[in-house]
Amino acid sequence: MPQNGCFGASLKKVNFMKINEFVVVEGRDDTVNVKRAVDCDTIETNGSAVSKEILEVIKQAHEKRGVIVLTDPDFPGDKIRNTIKQYVPSVKHAFIPRDKAKNKRGKIGVEHASVETVKEALTNVSSPLEADVETIDKAVLIDLGLIIGPEARRKREKLCSKLNIGHSNGKQLLNKLNAFGYTEKDVKEALGYKEE
Repeated sequence: MPQNGCFGASLKKVNFMKINEFVVVEGRDDTVNVKRAVDCDTIETNGSAVSKEILEVIKQAHEKRGVIVLTDPDFPGDKIRNTIKQYVPSVKHAFIPRDKAKNKRGKIGVEHASVETVKEALTNVSSPLEADVETIDKAVLIDLGLIIGPEARRKREKLCSKLNIGHSNGKQLLNKLNAFGYTEKDVKEALGYKEE
């Protein structure tokens, strides 16, 4: 693995959860916070314009030990996640809810999440399906009020939090649910619907 300055230092900690995979974060402050929570190696993207060199490092790391992407729950973080997913489709994903990644001034980032939140995110990792399979239909999301309606945003936030798939608008939600293989039954259970 080339040493090009994008790796965070590996700190050995006693009684810390050990993560075998490399954890991809946006920057140094994210690395510091993640290492407060778990024992792992990190790869830093150094911003949302992920270079070809960093993508190659992520690809090599994925082939050696696996990769978990943990980016900020905001637009630039989603852009980084999607860039990596296009280059290395089978990487794993960890998500921190927006409300748990805010500092007192309202700034959002992995570096602001608590140790417990980071651990929870890295415990609830999602792996995309290998092939493009539709496991849930847009019509179901409309019927459940997740795409259209006065409560759609609140319902999406609740669902995304329960399923640990990160915040999403309507279109992103459909894509994420299908990518991670969630079904109508899974969605209804997460929203608290009783079986019929």
